[in-house]
Amino acid sequence: MDMTKDKDLEELFLAQKPQFDDNEAFMASLNKRLDAVEYIKQHQEATIRRYKMALVVAFVVGIISGAVTIAFLLSTPAEVPLFTFHVETGWLSWLAANSRILIASALSLLVTMGVVSIIGNVQDIRSMKVGQYEKVV
Repeated sequence: MDMTKDKDLEELFLAQKPQFDDNEAFMASLNKRLDAVEYIKQHQEATIRRYKMALVVAFVVGIISGAVTIAFLLSTPAEVPLFTFHVETGWLSWLAANSRILIASALSLLVTMGVVSIIGNVQDIRSMKVGQYEKVV
């Protein structure tokens, strides 16, 4: 049954003979489509430039905030907890006693997540750029 449908479709396409009577209308339509492709290409390039700029800004802000945080952690004495709850019992006193280690661990986790995110964004931008040129060529 599929073979007959395929043959019917083939015969239908072979029976159609496109006629190009008006070359000017065809060229106008073609130019309009090429202009649309060029507009999309420029839009994608602008988007990639914005992504790159956002990536650079995020990197600079991360470096500055990381440097300030590290300077703060290193400038305070190691024996002084970063915060206290003025409570002598329970998990709040444990949290206050280990605040420096917990904050350093949280900052390390945030830095690691930031690096992974930046690497992922760079790979996405590169794949967008490669995909863009493959479609055009």
